[in-house]
Amino acid sequence: MIALAPDVAKLKQEHPALFSAQNRYLRRVAIVALAVVLYYLFFFEFFGIEWSRFLIGCQQLGRYFLRMFVWQDFMNWPFAYYFSQIGITLAIVFVGTLTASAIALPVSFLAARNVMHDPIARPISLVVRRLLDVMRGVDMAIWGLIFVRAVGMGPLAGVLAIVVQDVGLLGKLYAEGHEAVERSPSRGLSAVGANSLQKHRYGIFTQSFPTFLALSLYQIESNTRSAAVLGFVGAGGVGLVYAENMRLWNWDVVMFLTIILVGVVMIMDVISSKLRKRYITGKPLPLWQPAVRD
Repeated sequence: MIALAPDVAKLKQEHPALFSAQNRYLRRVAIVALAVVLYYLFFFEFFGIEWSRFLIGCQQLGRYFLRMFVWQDFMNWPFAYYFSQIGITLAIVFVGTLTASAIALPVSFLAARNVMHDPIARPISLVVRRLLDVMRGVDMAIWGLIFVRAVGMGPLAGVLAIVVQDVGLLGKLYAEGHEAVERSPSRGLSAVGANSLQKHRYGIFTQSFPTFLALSLYQIESNTRSAAVLGFVGAGGVGLVYAENMRLWNWDVVMFLTIILVGVVMIMDVISSKLRKRYITGKPLPLWQPAVRD
């Protein structure tokens, strides 16, 4: 380290601008870190959060975790009921996500600026984008509450809640995938006389399909985690079992259901990886080789 000191001093003399930029960067990092610490102190002080309450909460969490890993009378649990509710949750997720994907795909073309580029079509794109903002700006649980009041408690309310929020989310992401494609294929199709539908199908969607598939598969995984909350508001599924057992302090059942859902998500991740590898990454195509004559 001592031997390196003259070299560092020499470098500072040769590149003063570089070291001064580094010092400015470190000062900015220190200022940002200080601002974050002050914000936390202000937050706790403004809302009257006592550190003693925080410590008591940590102790209570420790007790809950201990109860989660001590499964009492495990063999007499109503497993058929638990797994049936998990099955209902998965059914809600698949129906809701597939329906949302089917609706969001055509809507995304109306929101894509490279598709709706004509002066007459631009207002349509703007309106569709704002509509998608509204749909995804409301949380899934809020949509669940709305549809529970509208159609009653049960899986239908959960499906509608997933459809509405996912159309807003996937419609925006699909549209961004359409906008990110290379424009040369569409220009080539225009040169050979292709109509608008053919250009959108073969010039845009062919390139954005990997994005479409990856986002749809990820959303199925994400909705599997999120759909558990829908049961709390009466929209069907395993969330109702969560709410019942939390109310009765059956934290061992809560942990059991959580482990099952985590396992389901892991299985979905494996299936999604295989589908991505099959339809997105693909297999290397062997180049044509002329036949070798003896």
